[in-house]
Amino acid sequence: MASQLKVGTALPFGVRDEQGKLLLARGQVIHNETQLAVLLARGLYADQEELRAAKDGRTSAADGQRRKLTLFDLWDQAVPRLERLHKSIDEPGFAARCDEFAMQLVELMSRDLDIAIFLSVRQDARRLPMYGLTHALHTALVCQLLATRIGWPPARCGSLVKAALTMNLAIIELQGRVAATGRITEAQRAQIQQHPTRAAEQLRDAGVADEDWVQAVLQHHEQVGGGGYPHQLAEVGEAAAALRLADVFLAKISARADRPALPIQDAARQLFAQSQGNAAAAAIIKEYGIFPPGQVVQLASGEQAVVVRRGASLQTPIVAAITDKSGMPTTTTLRRDTAQPGYAIKAAATDLALAQRVPPERLYGLAE
Repeated sequence: MASQLKVGTALPFGVRDEQGKLLLARGQVIHNETQLAVLLARGLYADQEELRAAKDGRTSAADGQRRKLTLFDLWDQAVPRLERLHKSIDEPGFAARCDEFAMQLVELMSRDLDIAIFLSVRQDARRLPMYGLTHALHTALVCQLLATRIGWPPARCGSLVKAALTMNLAIIELQGRVAATGRITEAQRAQIQQHPTRAAEQLRDAGVADEDWVQAVLQHHEQVGGGGYPHQLAEVGEAAAALRLADVFLAKISARADRPALPIQDAARQLFAQSQGNAAAAAIIKEYGIFPPGQVVQLASGEQAVVVRRGASLQTPIVAAITDKSGMPTTTTLRRDTAQPGYAIKAAATDLALAQRVPPERLYGLAE
């Protein structure tokens, strides 16, 4: 089957992972070698009827009865869609396409914010080559959350989201290579130092007239009082400062080849201290809470569980148990309300191996 997957060619069948999760639907295109490598690394499966139909050159009987796409599928599809958007920067209408993509992404977030947060917390280590793209999507999520909580008007929120999606235009592929290998050369380091300037230039060349958007991209690595890059500015725009905080927070909680993800609680403490109580930092911390969706926890009952919903308070989310009271893995997941003393959270779990094997669709009741 792998031999039938070719860059730039429409898929003759849908590709799924070992849990049956749809990665790419029949007819979608693999756009580059990096995306192909990620797919191959995940392990590929296809429906036997679709495979036979592809070989015979006929239409599968299942074409009209396809499994309804879940929100997890739609988030997965957002990654190659963003890559196509970036690659179209030299084509007319780029700004309008960014507007459309950003609006669709915000709509996807609004359909289930807990799932959106879950995906930003529980990232798939096998997708490190795509880190630049997934990081942009997750940073856009955090920007939308913080801007909404602060009370920014929709147009200003939109500019910040688009800045998050395009802040690393100049180094998207480089980000993936560095995240996957943990190695960086001096030439690559210099490229990273200049990427805000290059990205802003690309946006202006593409006809982007929204200066709030462009300035946020240009300044998103600057620090108030100096010390940032590329221009060591002493004064930084509010949007750029917010974007930087979102960017830094997501980087802290994302694993790379050379380091593990920082626990949410530690990342939140560092963010608040480093920002000196900035309103945007406080908004991020309030949205994610102490135990956000995707966090693995140990319960008073003895069960290990994964947070799936934010609760009435920061300390009492709704979780899905993935072990029984003796710590043995279960074949089903049961919802637990951690506001109940018997299921109170005792600590964040340290052994994440089991949780990483449980499909998120099962945690949310979308699959057995």
